[in-house]
Amino acid sequence: MPFDSKLQRKIMGQFATGVTVVTTGEGADRTGLTVSSFTSLSLDPPLILVAIDNRSTSRDDIRRNGSFAVSILSVDQEEASRKFATPGPKDFSAFAWKTAVTGAPILEGSLAWVDCRLHSVLPGGDHEIFVGEIVAGDAAEQQSPLLYYSGKYRRVTE
Repeated sequence: MPFDSKLQRKIMGQFATGVTVVTTGEGADRTGLTVSSFTSLSLDPPLILVAIDNRSTSRDDIRRNGSFAVSILSVDQEEASRKFATPGPKDFSAFAWKTAVTGAPILEGSLAWVDCRLHSVLPGGDHEIFVGEIVAGDAAEQQSPLLYYSGKYRRVTE
């Protein structure tokens, strides 16, 4: 008997994660989505990975563009996370953006960001795992991260 997906969701909800917005494309062809399945994979070569639901149209956009950026959100960027978590076309005009090497949009004011060329794509059940090779990135001065825990946005309290 397969493991209960509702129980899996409850269990995994006990693991606090950071929140990112993954973007690709340029100009009117920009797309993006909120992703919490993000991690560093390798330092040499510099690789990260993001897991994206198979139903997301952003998967095809990342494949087509061959690049993507990951913006790690600060506690002040919950609105961006919520907007990019909804299905369908995204309105980029409500936020300030910049670009680096690949031209993928990077959310201004993020805690940190990486700009990546698509290295490989791996199957992952109902998701695909996108491995990106970092070609540019930066981290801001110490700020508070936006966290997701037990189905809600959370803040770090000291």
